Amino acid sequence: MTRPTLIACSHGTASADGRRAIEGLVGHVRAILPDVRVEQAFLDVQTPEIADVVARVAASGPAVVVPLVLSTGYHARVDIARAVQPFPDVVAAPALGPHDLLALVLEDRLIEAGLRSGDAIVLSSAGSSDPAAEADVRKMALRTADLLHADIGVGFAAGAEPRIDAAIAQARLKGARRVIAASYVLAPGHFADVIAGSGADVVTAPLAPDLRIAALAAERYVSACAELASTVAG
Repeated sequence: MTRPTLIACSHGTASADGRRAIEGLVGHVRAILPDVRVEQAFLDVQTPEIADVVARVAASGPAVVVPLVLSTGYHARVDIARAVQPFPDVVAAPALGPHDLLALVLEDRLIEAGLRSGDAIVLSSAGSSDPAAEADVRKMALRTADLLHADIGVGFAAGAEPRIDAAIAQARLKGARRVIAASYVLAPGHFADVIAGSGADVVTAPLAPDLRIAALAAERYVSACAELASTVAG
């Protein structure tokens, strides 16, 4: 029996490096799920748009939309939901975060950037005006703090407070000699540039592509397939 199509839906970016990072992540997903048809779709900037891809794929069978976004927010909660709603055999999986695998990737990025004992860490997110997205980022900071046995602040590039530069300044006021902005974005692009210009002493690399994030996306797909099967059976 043919498995549902996986629609990997990312935000979209004008950055060539960002596009390569997401394509690399989707390539890892294809390698993990070799028997699954994987299509790409985008929420903004790039095409094809998510609604168009869902409509086309749904015409030939069931599908699961896996948001390649780190937090629940307007895009995941409204744009993707709106694209899926007309089609009973299409479901959307949750956003990737918060999740312990992401904390492990963040840990590696911090170590790669030269994390030292005593460094202050600010988990630096794109941000959203959606309170659910802000809550997800704060939960991710707690998970990463538990893993590293360290206090971790949060900062947002847009949509929520505190802004990243303000969180970095606050860490210095508390006595930090060095502040690391832990980039909580998947790929290079506008928000990665905002984080890089936030005034931190060190800025970590974006998270993708990484096999663990691809495994997480595959996990979201498998769980959503089970949900879809139970819905059809019901």
